[in-house]
Order: sequence, then C-alpha cells, then structure tokens
Amino acid sequence: MVFEANSIRVGDQTFAFDAFIKLAYMARVQLSATGFYKTPDIHWDRATGKGRPFYYFAYGASVSEVSIDTLTGEYQVDRVDILHDVGCSLNPAIDIGQIEGGFVQGMGWLTTEELWWDDNGRLRTHAPSTYKIPLASDRPRIFNVELADWSENREMTIKRSKAVGEPPFMLAMSVLEALSMAVASVDDYKTCPRLDTPATPERILMAVESLKKGR
Repeated sequence: MVFEANSIRVGDQTFAFDAFIKLAYMARVQLSATGFYKTPDIHWDRATGKGRPFYYFAYGASVSEVSIDTLTGEYQVDRVDILHDVGCSLNPAIDIGQIEGGFVQGMGWLTTEELWWDDNGRLRTHAPSTYKIPLASDRPRIFNVELADWSENREMTIKRSKAVGEPPFMLAMSVLEALSMAVASVDDYKTCPRLDTPATPERILMAVESLKKGR
C-alpha cells in the first residue's frame, strides 16, 4: 500500500482516499490500532531506595536575561539561550518547538500561575479562566535554542534519540534566578532577596521594596 496525494495505491489499483475509507467501513475493517509501551530495564525498590527508575537521562542548560520595573514590579524576559540534549534528533524542528513550548510553560509555572485557596480550602485558581497562563507576547524577546548535536543516546532507543516533551520545562528556572538577581541589584547584590514562586509582579515589587527598606 502506498499513500499518495488524496489517494491510496494498492498493487496496480488506485483508490480515492474517501472511497477507500468507505470500502473499509462497509467491510468492517478496523483502521485504527492502540498499544502500550513498556520502558525496558527499569525497576525501583522503594523500601531500600535502590534500583534504576529511569531508562536514560537528558541534559540541558539555559541562560536568561530579564528587566524589571522597580516602581511597579512588572518585568519582561529580554533574552534566553538554551542548549538541550535530545540525543540523535528525529526531527530538529519538532524538537526545538517542544523545547520552546516546554520552556514557556515553565515560565508560567514559576512566574504567573498562582494557586489560591479560599477560607474553606477550595482551590479557586483551578483553570485558565482563573489564573494567568503565558501568552505569545510573554515569550522571550530573543529566544535562541540549539540542540546538542554531539549527543547520542547510549540506550537502544529509536535511532538513539531522547524524549524531549518534559525536560525543557525545568530550564525556566533560569528566568526565576534572573528575576531574583534583578531584584538583588537594588541592594547592589549585597542581599539575596526572598522571592517566592510564582514570581508575579506583586511579589517582585514586594521584594524590591523590602530591599529598599533594608529588610
């Protein structure tokens, strides 16, 4: 079977795609399949704290530059540079997109997505309608992402690649550290400010005011 533009060729016969689907439907031929992947060679003994809980490790590094307004606490992410390990990339464009998306999601986790409970212990910020998620306008003004082209997964994964869905999420910690350093500049870097997450403009402003007052 060869899938072509809007058609399927089977041997010397060619079918329009919709006609082929109709034939399969009328013949009660299932055209979908499901399956499960079991990661090999992993185990963990919680009682002894020993085992191999992960098949392999992925690595990454990020550097972020930010600007803050010391009068309002508002900030912007000026530049981010990322180098990330995806093993032998199956599709560099998709991998870079995953890294960018994971990083921006991590920014939201650390800077805008504030959890708030009422007096009865009910979570009130339970959906994007009740808390602030990053927008396209919140992305770094300069956003450089490079793949570690020297990397190769030592494990027998598909073409020695590495998963890239979740690890870039943690690289956004560089934004939080950059915001903390920006606040520390108010006191000439003499004091490490207390900047809780998410580092909202309100919390940044409170940290700035605290340093100005010498607390």
